[in-house]
Order: sequence, then C-alpha cells, then structure tokens
Amino acid sequence: MSREILLLVDALAREKNVEREVVFGALENALASAMKKRFKEDADIRVSIDRETGEHEGFRRWLVVPDEAGLQEPDQQELLSEAQEMVPGIEVDDYIEEPLEPVEFGRIGAQAAKQAILQRIRDAEREQVLNDFLDRGEMIVSGSVKRIDKGDAIIETGKIEARLPRGEMIPKENIRVGDRVRAWVLKVDRAARGQQIILSRTAPEFIKQLFENEVPEIEQGLLEIKAAARDAGVRAKIAVVAYDKRIDPIGTCVGMRGSRVTAVRNELGGEQVDIVLWSDDPAEFVIGALAPASVESIVVDEDRHAMDVVVDSDNLPKAIGSRGQNVRLASELTGWQINIMTPEENQNRQEEERSVLRQTFMARLDVDEEVADILIDEGFTGLEEIAYVPMQELLEIEAFDEDTIQELRTRARNALLTDAIVQEERVKNADPALLALEGMTSELAAVLAEHDVSTLDELAELATDELAAMAQLEPEEASALIMRARAHWFDDEN
Repeated sequence: MSREILLLVDALAREKNVEREVVFGALENALASAMKKRFKEDADIRVSIDRETGEHEGFRRWLVVPDEAGLQEPDQQELLSEAQEMVPGIEVDDYIEEPLEPVEFGRIGAQAAKQAILQRIRDAEREQVLNDFLDRGEMIVSGSVKRIDKGDAIIETGKIEARLPRGEMIPKENIRVGDRVRAWVLKVDRAARGQQIILSRTAPEFIKQLFENEVPEIEQGLLEIKAAARDAGVRAKIAVVAYDKRIDPIGTCVGMRGSRVTAVRNELGGEQVDIVLWSDDPAEFVIGALAPASVESIVVDEDRHAMDVVVDSDNLPKAIGSRGQNVRLASELTGWQINIMTPEENQNRQEEERSVLRQTFMARLDVDEEVADILIDEGFTGLEEIAYVPMQELLEIEAFDEDTIQELRTRARNALLTDAIVQEERVKNADPALLALEGMTSELAAVLAEHDVSTLDELAELATDELAAMAQLEPEEASALIMRARAHWFDDEN
C-alpha cells in the first residue's frame, strides 16, 4: 500500500504539473475523510503520510480551550484543566491526539479518493493561475466575451475567466459573445466557486486608469489624477494636478487635437469628460468642479462639510445640470456637499439667519435690537464669541465703550453658565444605560433630553432622519447609534 501511494502521488504530480506536496495534502485529506466515517460524532481527524516511505498514520484530536470559554464543540475540544491531567504541560491551542487504526487504501473507495485528490489539485491549479494574474499587477484587463451568464458577461483573459456583472456595464452598451472588452479589476473573491475576478466598466478608477494609459506624463510622475466621478456612459469629471510648472495639466490630458481625451471617450461609449484643476483649497476646487458654470460667491461650512454656492440665474441651469448631474458629480469629485442657490435665495437665507441670531442676542443678553444688530454687523455669530473673544477685539467696536463691553461679556458668560447647568441637570436625569451607550456624549445626551429622549428605548424608537436632524448627525452615524440602542431588544429575545 505504501508503494501504491507513492506511485499515485508521482503520477498525479506529473499529470497535473503541480508540486508533490499538493498531492500529498490532498491524499491526507481523503484518508482523513475515510477515517472520519468510523465515528457517529463530528470528530477532528488528522492523517500524516511519510513523504519518503508512503507509510501513513491517523489521529483523532481535540483542541485545548480555556476553562472559562467552555466547550463550544464537545466532539473536537477539551478543557485545559482536564487536558493537563492527561498531558502535563499542555497549553491552550495545543492538541491532544489519539492514534487510530490505519485504513486500507483499497477500502476507501479508490474512485472517491481520486476525485477528492483531483478536486484539491484543481483548486491548487486555480489558485496558482489567480496568483500569477495578481502578481502581474494589472488593474485593467482586456479579453473576449466567452459567454453571457444571467446578463453578466464572462470575459476570457489568458488562462483566467473574469465576470463583468450587468450592473457594472455602461448603461445601454450591448456586449455580445466574441466582443473584445476592457474593464477595471473591481475586486477578487477567492471564496467564489465560479469566476473570482469581478470587473467594472463604470468605476471611477476605470477612467483614471484609461487616462494613465493615454498620458505618459502621469507615469512619469509629472501629472496626477487626484479624483474622478462618473455618471457612466453620460458624463464624468476628473481632477488633475501638475507637479511641473511647465506643464498645462488640462491641455496634457486633452492631447493634441483632443486625441487623448477622445481615445478615453471612445472606450467609454462617448462619455463626456470634464477635466478640472485640483486644488488643496476646497472652495477653489469646488468652483473649478462646477464648470462650465460661473460662481458668484461661496460660503464654506466646515462643521457640516458643506458649501453654499451662489450663481446667477443665467448660470443656475449649468451649475445644476440635467437632472442635477453637474452638481452631483462635482460633489462626488470634491467630497463636499454642495448647495446651489441664486442671489435672491442667498439673501433670504442670510436674512433668516440674521433674524434668528438677532432674537438670540436680544433674549440672552437682554439688549435691544440696535445693539444686537451692531454685534451681528461686527461678525459675532454666538454667545461664545462675545464671552471669550480677546478684549482688544471688542474694544475696536466704535459703537461700544469699555463698560458696555464688560457688561456684554458678563451677560454672555452668565447665559453660557446657565446653559451648562441646565445641560448637566438634563444629563444627570438621563438613563445610565443611555449615557453608557457607545458613541454617546454628554452634549448629545443633553440635546436628546431637550427632545424628551432620555432612555435607550426612546432613542431606539427614533427614525434615522429624525435623530440626524435633532442632533445634527450624519445619517450613517445616526443609524449606527439607533442600532446600538436597539441591541438590547435582540439580547432580550435571545
């Protein structure tokens, strides 16, 4: 039998062009499966084959686990305390092994064993082909369509097949069997039984890579595409920056008589490409990204990571674009939320904000409308600024003398102290479980208390948009907080 095993290993290794070690591993698994059939329970079996003689031996084994963890799989585990009685000095994650009677190779069912071995070899071959492909570092692949599977195109590229899902194809493009296709390597799914490489023709990275292939200055490090956004098949925006002052980044990407950008457009089914200058100044970057629209003014809100962009009525359609396409792509390209408005809308908004701020100053500082307007005109936007801005800056306000300024600072600080006391009282009365929730802060707890939300259940019953508006949170953050508040419901059910 030992000689029979060695002959089988050598024959399969030569036939399938794989390492002998791969065949030995597959054979050990096949023998372990055969031995496992002796047991009714789910036993863990290990088989070892001597690489020189072909002799094999089998063991049933139990993994040693900490006592406090308990036995999650009693048929395959042993508690540390009990294991140490049998094998002094054994540690957690070691194995206790018990020798088993060997099986006769002929009794396992030669065909079943061979099939298991061949499957293991096929998996090894497949893994090797995939690794060879990944080692080449190609992010764009080119191949022919071998077949259409449920709307997805199966692309044959060299020795490997890749899948281009219907949702990753450019809308309205008609891909047929035999067509040559180029696509971006979106991801590699090693667990997939079918095609492990998933492709995309709609990913922003695809257009970036196409330009890199067309523009040698990018490979030379003289130019870089910093960002890209696409409405696949219709319009795209890319942001470029030059690291050599002698280079015009936009003109370089366009190419002589538009040759470079035309080559990219043809690959993307005629997709319109806007090339804009990247800037590390967010406002300047957004203004460029909104081209061809001209911007009148822009206000940056760092807290909301948003910008209010004012354009005149002539530029409004250009800024927004068909079905909001231009502003949406500009927002994706820059990473900022962009709010487009006309001068009239901006004026109305400023007047609303001024009115709210005026009422706040009049009520909290106990001043008249004239004093409140002076503070607003001087650029103050909250009580904190009045209370803690350097005294010298306040003294520069010609309408106020030093005594008035001191009184305003005192009133502002008293108002803030009152707010802090109220907030502390609200937090003190909140549910301890709510305060202990991951992501909860005293400020957030106070805001929730203002809206009569003081327990886990009351938070858990909120809708995401409701909490986001209430606490000025991003939707993702609000959703995560609500789900954590609901966790105890599921624990109770279990």
